[in-house]
Amino acid sequence: MFIERVYDRGLAQASYVVGCAATGEALVVDPIRDIQPYLEIARREGFELTHVAETHIHADYVSGARELWARTGARPFLSAEGGKDWQYAFADEMGAVLLHDGDTFEVGNILITARHTPGHTPEHLTFLVTDTVAADEPMGAFTGDFLFVGDAGRPDLLEKAASVANTMEAGARDLFASLQAFKELPDHLQIWPGHGAGSACGKSLGAVPVSTLGYEKRFNWALQHEDEEAFVSDILAGQPEPPMYFAEMKRINRDGPPLLGEGTPPPFLEPEELVRLNGEGGVIVDARPRSEYEKGHIPGSYTIPLEGSFSTWAGSVLPFDRPLVLVLPDLDPDRARVAARHLEVVGLDRLEGVVGPEALEWWSREGRRLGTVEEVPPLELDKLRQSGEAVVIDIRNPSEWENRRIPDSLNLPLGRLPERIGDVPDDRPLVVYCGTGARALVGLGALRARGRDPVLHLRGDLGAWTDAGLPVVTASDGDGSEASTAQVSHG
Repeated sequence: MFIERVYDRGLAQASYVVGCAATGEALVVDPIRDIQPYLEIARREGFELTHVAETHIHADYVSGARELWARTGARPFLSAEGGKDWQYAFADEMGAVLLHDGDTFEVGNILITARHTPGHTPEHLTFLVTDTVAADEPMGAFTGDFLFVGDAGRPDLLEKAASVANTMEAGARDLFASLQAFKELPDHLQIWPGHGAGSACGKSLGAVPVSTLGYEKRFNWALQHEDEEAFVSDILAGQPEPPMYFAEMKRINRDGPPLLGEGTPPPFLEPEELVRLNGEGGVIVDARPRSEYEKGHIPGSYTIPLEGSFSTWAGSVLPFDRPLVLVLPDLDPDRARVAARHLEVVGLDRLEGVVGPEALEWWSREGRRLGTVEEVPPLELDKLRQSGEAVVIDIRNPSEWENRRIPDSLNLPLGRLPERIGDVPDDRPLVVYCGTGARALVGLGALRARGRDPVLHLRGDLGAWTDAGLPVVTASDGDGSEASTAQVSHG
């Protein structure tokens, strides 16, 4: 049996290729929309991609199951659990095999057994894998978003991200039952999870790519619980704020993602096109490094550097219903192709084209003003804060804000910014900060692009504030701290 993990660092997402060496058949589990890595593995190893399976309807990226089916003919194997609201609308079109708890299918000599493990989502399946040539019991399990290394899948996303009311507690109780039953499997069972550290699908995911059930039973907090009420309380506490785009991903993956085909690199646009597209409601996204954006950018453009969490941040702040133009650090076709791919994996398909830094030079030559980032030193911000002359915006997650923050700062998590921007006062300048500046600049660009101005950046962010000896509010201070701490509504 052959198995290879394909890991997308930007999404902290793992998918897997499982092949039978004897028959040349292969299965892909939980593919993302960019299917090129799976095609390359199959070509390199001499496999035919004959099967594709999903553990559940994903919320953090666009699935590649439909794309694989269209490009390779791989037959989909999808969950039929969870009730009528959690069925794949495109299953009949693809001739998908719909799986219930205990159903099996074969990939050559490899036996796959579906096990219903609800909690993260109602339809969630875990796939037990048995190499029938060597054994008569499973060696491992693709656990998707049910069980991670060091954590379990969060049960609150349907309510918090997809606005399905009154599902958090019920999901937590389902998850507890699923974990209790799963603990009865053999300790040697390898755990191949769908995410690693950095994913918003849990709160304390480990970075180790694989574990065993026996190890997780000893050291994973979620498997330590024997009391259901305590588990429900713990699993729902401290979860990171889910990005707003998760609801859109759920809809796309349930109804069926549009097919991309082999695709072509996005076109390079003449600088003049920026003016036309801007006037027609287009969105300019500056994907250059932070330092380049700070020195000069097209006013009203978003800034999302093409690195790290580009896909997640793009899905969080960019509109899905408007054409996009990317400003790249150069006109490298490979870079343009990568940028388009990072947008497509979160459903941002309306990329009109890209421009290079020459477009900014043209913009200036035409007598148009370039935008810059105005920074406020910590001591100056403290004066503005105390006098009420500025609104201080903390762009981090609520748990970070609650743990340590600038007094009187409003919590506007980057992942929910488009939804909650109306809660931010518009009668004073805004000053944004985060831990290191990365999220703050993305938030600053998004606020400006959505009509808020002026928006300034705290020089050095929270670290510089504390280094200057200025006051902070911590979780232990409570409401009786040095200054009141208003928080943007989470409703």
